[in-house]
Amino acid sequence: MHYSAYMDELLGQIGARLRARRVQFQLTQAALAERAGVSARFLVQLEKGEGNISVGRLADVCEALDLSLSSLFQGIGPGRPEKIALVGLRGAGKSTVGAQLAEKLGATFIELDAMVEREAGMTLREIFELRGEAHYRTLEREVLERVLRAPGAAVIAAGGSIVTAHETWRRLQEGAQTVWLMASSASHLDRVRAQGDLRPMEGRPNAQAELEAILDERAGLYSEADVHLDTDLLGIQGVVEALVHD
Repeated sequence: MHYSAYMDELLGQIGARLRARRVQFQLTQAALAERAGVSARFLVQLEKGEGNISVGRLADVCEALDLSLSSLFQGIGPGRPEKIALVGLRGAGKSTVGAQLAEKLGATFIELDAMVEREAGMTLREIFELRGEAHYRTLEREVLERVLRAPGAAVIAAGGSIVTAHETWRRLQEGAQTVWLMASSASHLDRVRAQGDLRPMEGRPNAQAELEAILDERAGLYSEADVHLDTDLLGIQGVVEALVHD
């Protein structure tokens, strides 16, 4: 890649991450500029990925967003990240993509919810029914922390709702390159049915409409991922190849 194009891409990724963080904090550009002590013009350019960046002023913006510089640059620039995390709703293709990607990269494939089940000694449904969501979230965070701290390359398939657990989602973003596997609601349901899992349809005649509502609700959170790939458009193999050559 030509140096100029490389720098444009790098600045664009930085700007996108800062913009997502600002939106997460529900701050306007003007409010963030005032809090960080930078000009509104600088912040606009920063989020657009335009112009040269002053490291000092970039640090001021990160401080105002409670974001470390190391977190901002995680997975950006040359060199493959050691950990890659796939996010998206059930049926997005995380398990299939994850297993194939891990094999091609010579990495360990980890399904986070499967580890949670082993930790608890019960299925996810039993965890939620007997212990409640709070217990599941605690286990999810503890398991994720162990995975991220473990040495070696890994491809992680995260639970579909991990993005709704703010601190856990933030930790995943800090410790891995995050990839949102996108698909239509119809594709999500078809893939789950093909796997023989009828839970999304049990007693729910409007399952697809409900799924569409969940997708709409979480889209803003999923969009904070470093990479977005459409599995309907690219297919499983296309997604794997895109990530192998990322």
